[in-house]
Amino acid sequence: MNADLPGVSCVMPVLNEARHLREAVHGVLAQDYEGPVELVLALGPSKDGTDQVAAELAEQDPRVRFVHNPQGRTPVGLNLAIAASRYGIVVRVDGHAVLPKEYVRVAVETLQATGADNVGGIMAAEGVTDFERAVACAMRSKLGVGNAPFHTGGKAGPAPTVYLGVFRREALQRVGGYDEEFTRAQDWEMNHRLRESGGLVWFTPDLQVSYRPRSSVKSLARQYRDYGRWRRAVMRQHRDTVSLRYLAPPLALLGCAVGLALAPLRPWTLAVPASYAGLVVGGGLVVSQGEPVRVRLRVPVAVATMHMSWGWGFLTSRERTG
Repeated sequence: MNADLPGVSCVMPVLNEARHLREAVHGVLAQDYEGPVELVLALGPSKDGTDQVAAELAEQDPRVRFVHNPQGRTPVGLNLAIAASRYGIVVRVDGHAVLPKEYVRVAVETLQATGADNVGGIMAAEGVTDFERAVACAMRSKLGVGNAPFHTGGKAGPAPTVYLGVFRREALQRVGGYDEEFTRAQDWEMNHRLRESGGLVWFTPDLQVSYRPRSSVKSLARQYRDYGRWRRAVMRQHRDTVSLRYLAPPLALLGCAVGLALAPLRPWTLAVPASYAGLVVGGGLVVSQGEPVRVRLRVPVAVATMHMSWGWGFLTSRERTG
């Protein structure tokens, strides 16, 4: 261990992650970074044995500790884990994510080279089952998630937000940590406040984190419904963040719904949902090239689920902050 390198605190909020937790924790402990590294888990009220797995991992390696997060909400868990950690650089890790071994080293080097408050990279979705692989195709494509660099890649440089994030502790303290009212979209909201305070958020494609997508239509729909709900909450609080990218799913949902509703009186309105279906099917086949047929057939389902669920969540959002 090189004591001259800055210490790094990894923080991971977990809830019902028994399936993925060992792999996610191993990714942190296997880093090739030579400075001090610790991992603080924030344990929500899981029902799948997550706490037992966490206790075993903490017993096996003194670098792993945990705090309890009775509310189970992600921003609360993040703030609790950050408060319990001790080093000057804070790395957010997700229970569905696996850090490559060079992640911390590259992130620290990038922080030092750019002077940024937060650096992050690409959410590299990788599935195991046919449906997870279909969702991964959708999540890596502009068809599924728009042109956000942390999904689709791009050149290094300043960015509105990044996946997960590697922060300077003083930057987190400057803006008061995560806003605990944001059940979802807390990363986007945090990065907005960092930038408003004069800080720099930096994207680099050199950081890629393997992400395990949701394994069923129901869980994917719930995830993207919540994304839509809370992205609208961000817009309510920060009016300058309104973007066509985030308005596209609710507009698509409204267009399809109106077209179907008016079809008995005006059959030509079916052109709207038909065009959307054609875009999703055709585009899904394009973005899934190279995948087995059984995966490619599921990509349009994944894309439509993501779009429509986001749109529904956005249109029905009542979440307000402040």
